[in-house]
Amino acid sequence: MTRTPHEMSGEPNPLCALGLDDLRRRTSMKWRTYPDDVLPLWVAEMDVPLAEPAVRAVADALALGDTGYPAGTAYAEALAGFAEKRWGWEGIAVERTAIVPDVMLGVVEMLKLVTGPGDPVVVNPPVYPPFFPFVEHMDRRVVEAPLGADGRLDAAALEEAFAAAVAHGGRAAYLLCSPHNPTGTVHTAAELAAVAALAERYGVRVVADEIHAPLVTAGPGFVPYLSVPGAERGLSLMSASKGWNLAGLKAALAVAGPGAAADLARLPEEVSHGPSHVGVLAHTAALRDGTAWLDALLAGLDANRRLLAGLLAAHLPAVAHRPGEATCLAWLDCRALGLGDDPAEVFLRRGKVALSSGLPFGTGGAGHVRLNLATSPGILTEAVRRMAAAAEGES
Repeated sequence: MTRTPHEMSGEPNPLCALGLDDLRRRTSMKWRTYPDDVLPLWVAEMDVPLAEPAVRAVADALALGDTGYPAGTAYAEALAGFAEKRWGWEGIAVERTAIVPDVMLGVVEMLKLVTGPGDPVVVNPPVYPPFFPFVEHMDRRVVEAPLGADGRLDAAALEEAFAAAVAHGGRAAYLLCSPHNPTGTVHTAAELAAVAALAERYGVRVVADEIHAPLVTAGPGFVPYLSVPGAERGLSLMSASKGWNLAGLKAALAVAGPGAAADLARLPEEVSHGPSHVGVLAHTAALRDGTAWLDALLAGLDANRRLLAGLLAAHLPAVAHRPGEATCLAWLDCRALGLGDDPAEVFLRRGKVALSSGLPFGTGGAGHVRLNLATSPGILTEAVRRMAAAAEGES
């Protein structure tokens, strides 16, 4: 039987390495927001030990006292090498990149380059909740183009939103989430080419949040937005933070298509002071030397997707669930359980399981929850058992 690269990494499954006692020693948001009797499967932190190359890079930097300000192009070079090997994409030119503090702050800086105060920004709900406040706090307007019933981009809704966004003049942008959070949808090359064509037709600038790009299953394959025809004026934000669980080591890269190089050149120099130098070193090491660890993680996530599907079928058959092709997240439609618009509140109150409420994800989020799959099979199994008991107790 032929095995996928994910299965041939030779690394142990990092999702099986840590028990609850180990995890509860952590002091991050995931493990300090709720009491110890709650299983936290909400925010996208993973229950894994870090890849050894990233750990070594941080330890070496601390030993040297190498904790100053970031410099150089090593991160961009590592991402370019990863993109070529992983996705067959040779489109990252180091001179068209810039380090930024993290993906969402990078999104804000890119939107500042291509829109002005009061301008519209199109998003595809249900979508990553920070999109809404970040856009609004920078004095832009959110315009929704909801996903289709199949959880994929709806070209008709997108065109309608683009037309509305530019109807009164001014500039407009489209904040694309690729792969999509929370559904785990991987947009196809044809879908992204259609997006690029629409954006050019209406004069809408595309800013792609591609933070989950490393977390794509072996099947569909990630397609970088800037790799499709017509996307030359696009801007992308990429990072190793989600793929290697490095959110606390702040760093990301902005990548410009050939037609957006002049826009990226206007990025204020002080933005590059925001990333963590130690974070840049860790991300660079992960991209260069951490692919075997990543493959083991992807195999573990695939196994957890199958496990979750089986657990839901056995214990919560009324929950509708379409397994995603990417991210470490699962989007669960709980409306048939009769738990109201915010089933996450019921699961927390009655089952002691913390999930992300669907409501902040925008249109299409009511009655849904987002579950973080990046945990051990044992914790995942116990969480679904508790959710089933909570739903039964509430009915």
